[in-house]
Amino acid sequence: MNATLSLLGRIGLSLLFIISGWAKISGYAGTQQYMEAMGVPGALLPLVIVLELGGGLAIAAGLFTRWIALALATFSVATALIFHADFSDAMQATSFWKNIGMAGGFLLLAAHGAGTYSLDALRRRRNAKTPHNA
Repeated sequence: MNATLSLLGRIGLSLLFIISGWAKISGYAGTQQYMEAMGVPGALLPLVIVLELGGGLAIAAGLFTRWIALALATFSVATALIFHADFSDAMQATSFWKNIGMAGGFLLLAAHGAGTYSLDALRRRRNAKTPHNA
């Protein structure tokens, strides 16, 4: 049961980032303008897309999970502070705490790993079977 819950949790955490990364591609110019209006260089948008879309897909697959989870946790907190810190706006405040909650989920992934149903686990099993030359 834990393996299945870990898989479902990873998929749940990653979906927001996969969808958001894809939306940034289709709405590139508008996203770039929004970032610049918030004081973030628009030139960073390709890196944001790679992190959201690529990182989301990697988390879903359970590939390099601990490192990518740390990156996405950091990104979630930074995004909360830069884009959602207007607590006078209820929607922004909700988005702020949503991002903090996502960061918490990613920190749990970083601490515990992807679980049995993951490419990380598959790589560990294959490495354990491969004889190593000393």
